[in-house]
Amino acid sequence: MKTWKKALLSTAILGTAAVALAACGSSKSSDGGSSSKTDGKTIRLYVDTEQKKAYDQVVADFEKENKDIKVEVKANNSGASNAKTDIAKDPAKYGDVFQVPHDQLGDMAEKGYINEIAPKYADASKSENSELAFNAVNYKGKTYALPYEEQSQFIYYDKTKLTADDVKSWETLTSKGVLGTNFAVPYNVYPIFFSAGTTLYGENGETLGDMSVDSDKGVNAMKWFAEQKSNKGVMNTDNTLNQLKSGKVSAIIDGPWSSTSVKEVLGDNMAVAPYPTINIGGEEKQMQAFLGIKSIAVNSKASDQAGAQKLAAYLTSEAAQLVLFKDQGLVPTNTKAQENADVQASDLTKTVITMAQTGHSTLMPKLAQMSIFWDKATPLINGAYTGQIKEADYKAQLATFAKDINK
Repeated sequence: MKTWKKALLSTAILGTAAVALAACGSSKSSDGGSSSKTDGKTIRLYVDTEQKKAYDQVVADFEKENKDIKVEVKANNSGASNAKTDIAKDPAKYGDVFQVPHDQLGDMAEKGYINEIAPKYADASKSENSELAFNAVNYKGKTYALPYEEQSQFIYYDKTKLTADDVKSWETLTSKGVLGTNFAVPYNVYPIFFSAGTTLYGENGETLGDMSVDSDKGVNAMKWFAEQKSNKGVMNTDNTLNQLKSGKVSAIIDGPWSSTSVKEVLGDNMAVAPYPTINIGGEEKQMQAFLGIKSIAVNSKASDQAGAQKLAAYLTSEAAQLVLFKDQGLVPTNTKAQENADVQASDLTKTVITMAQTGHSTLMPKLAQMSIFWDKATPLINGAYTGQIKEADYKAQLATFAKDINK
């Protein structure tokens, strides 16, 4: 999935798989993201265009078990990444049930666009999904969506140039090969601050004003960025795939959404691995990534709230997650689905599951201030990397950054 990548591209922040399943059963379907009001008896489900056929099958199974509920599956041309923007235009005309990245939930909840999930479904989801995934769909102690997909970046590498042991630490990876990334993209590299021990909007990512980035630990992260400028095993590039294809880099930082493209470049030589450890502040730490969770939310304007909630629960069930894994390669959040033999047979999927664990990733915060964060983090990190921000100014720049993103 390209949810976070699309979202970041749309704000100038950031620069799968398989056999389609035929639609069956009595579920209605419709292409095109625009919508018109239904008679209130049919639940409108908005899903990303490329996933529509898989959801047609899941919905057909749902309707067989719930003959009194009809569902219209709509291919949402705008995509889940734009859910927060699109629902604001006219909530009554948006999907009754829809996909949304977890980091948009806080703002949507504050504005009343989505309803809290019924306790019976929330409790079931808590017991069935990974802890981080369930935490992602909670905001201020309430559950506002149900999780179904984990998204995290990791390392792709050419196994003819690097070994599995080589990529376990940043030191060996960048001494025996060359890694490509973009220091102007905070989605890629801001989590170095988490590795250094700082927090962003508190431990839960929901508390405005609570952060420790303007600290000695934050300074250590800035120093690490600066050190990479002279690291011959690191290439700063805005097109890692081209550099991988040309052989100028032997590893890149990217996510599962790029697996097809990387496979086209490396073929059978493609290998994947969780992030390595890095030396920061004189200590060996786990390099972290941002964790994104795709979820299903219920529009507060949906006419059939009970039916919409039941559908949301079904769409995020173990069975539904396995359909989406087999058809689209989506990495499940359901712990039983993660143990499925087909899921375990995929090195890429197992790598994302590892990256989704506490210590390897930090959940992207849900506060609306994240839109400011992306804009301010870019010059901060890139300035440290390029040397435009001098070490003597790190503390002051971090203090300004913390002030700016807490407004």
